[in-house]
Amino acid sequence: MKDEMIRGTAFGDQIRFFAAYTKDTVDEARQIHDLSPLCTAALGRLLTAGLMMGAMGKDESDIITLKIDGDGPIKSLTVTADPNGNVKGLAYNNHVDLPLREDGHLDVGRGIGNGMLSVIRDMGIKEPYVGQTLLHSGEIAEDLTYYFAESEQIPTSVALGVLIDRDRTVKHSGGFIIQVMPFASDETLSLIEKRLASFSSVTQEVEQGKSMEDIMNELLDDVKIEDRMAVRYYCNCSIERVTKALISLGKKELQSMIDDGENIKLHCDFCEKDYEFTIDELKNIIKC
Repeated sequence: MKDEMIRGTAFGDQIRFFAAYTKDTVDEARQIHDLSPLCTAALGRLLTAGLMMGAMGKDESDIITLKIDGDGPIKSLTVTADPNGNVKGLAYNNHVDLPLREDGHLDVGRGIGNGMLSVIRDMGIKEPYVGQTLLHSGEIAEDLTYYFAESEQIPTSVALGVLIDRDRTVKHSGGFIIQVMPFASDETLSLIEKRLASFSSVTQEVEQGKSMEDIMNELLDDVKIEDRMAVRYYCNCSIERVTKALISLGKKELQSMIDDGENIKLHCDFCEKDYEFTIDELKNIIKC
């Protein structure tokens, strides 16, 4: 399957959903950041969630940032996404390894620990909207489910999964977000709850050959796909953006860099690229 996100409605528009398959996207992040399997699973879940929540944006310029700060060894995760299927992210500690849980799964909850989930929506207005909730498990999907209920008052079910292969690459990755509209009937809610209760996991279903659309059709009735889009790991840093960042420092700070007499190297944590500026280039920038 190719990386793709679908969104649509079900049960006669009583439900809206987002579902994404993100194997290549998450494996790209693994390679860029040289992630351990545990960190791949943790960041991969948040990348998948970021893509789906980014698609909730109403304007092309809307940006969403998900940040998890915990007291576990991973410490923090940060993901940024736009409405067009682009996502990037990073983990504070890339190489955390812990014993597997008793059920044989990677212990993402212990890797993250207790802490805070922050959701920052930048909609181009003066101040971005920031919602925060305490982490409930550190497993990310459950934490986001609680976030939607507590901060946005939207009954929501979030499922996320990353399956790591024996060679430490990503075998499967994906997830879904199912949200209940205010006018949904009790019968609809009861049926969805029953089906979710018997649902195994995203990666287990995909491992059996099912697509995200297949999974939605099993969980929901009257599924209508409204949109499909390709998704990818994409960092929008560039020499132009880095130059603008330098200009924003002001002439006094730039002159101080020039007086030091050494080239300046700036690093992008999202894609691990380095940008180097010579003294002559800094002198040209200060003239802008």
